[in-house]
Amino acid sequence: MFISFEGPDGSGKTTQVTLLADYLRGAGYPVFATREPGGTPIGDQIRAVLHDLRNAQMHPRTEILLYAASRAQLVAQEIAPRLAAGEIVLCDRYADSTLAYQGYGRGLDLSTLRTILHFATGGLQPDLTFYLDISAEEGLRRRQQAAQAGAEWNRLDAESLAFHQRVREGYLALIAAEPSRWVHLNGEGARDAIQAQIRAIVLERLQLRRRT
Repeated sequence: MFISFEGPDGSGKTTQVTLLADYLRGAGYPVFATREPGGTPIGDQIRAVLHDLRNAQMHPRTEILLYAASRAQLVAQEIAPRLAAGEIVLCDRYADSTLAYQGYGRGLDLSTLRTILHFATGGLQPDLTFYLDISAEEGLRRRQQAAQAGAEWNRLDAESLAFHQRVREGYLALIAAEPSRWVHLNGEGARDAIQAQIRAIVLERLQLRRRT
């Protein structure tokens, strides 16, 4: 089963991925948790270029191709082989991030982006996607607070509030277009309460897959 987590930076995705991975491993499931961009030695090098504040002049087309390159490596090297081996794969961001950030946020053509994504991933899509929803303002506030405590503040974090608002609107449009795959959660709730919701849904889906 392939499960992705989406949402603004600061929404708690990474925390929820970690909690779910630990829980499923404790329940005896084989689990692989990864992130985007990155997740492989090659992808991590691309991530460093993408996030570097010195690269403020990066063109949106350059940006999407670098994200696609990192994703292609991650799918080929890690995700596809592990799914084939029967593992549960959890991914902190996946292709939907491209549609939200580069499509709705940057204004790149969605049809073109879907073609690039299909090429990079071989058409691999998540079975289930959780969206942790918080306002653009709250997401930026959390990121700024984390940065003051020593966390990364990257090139996309530094974009305008209007950009982050367009990204959120993009996510909501993606959810509306494919409601069977997405689970829309309030990212401003308590961490453990959100995790309880996620666990219940994942266990239900796993049981359904066993029956079929």
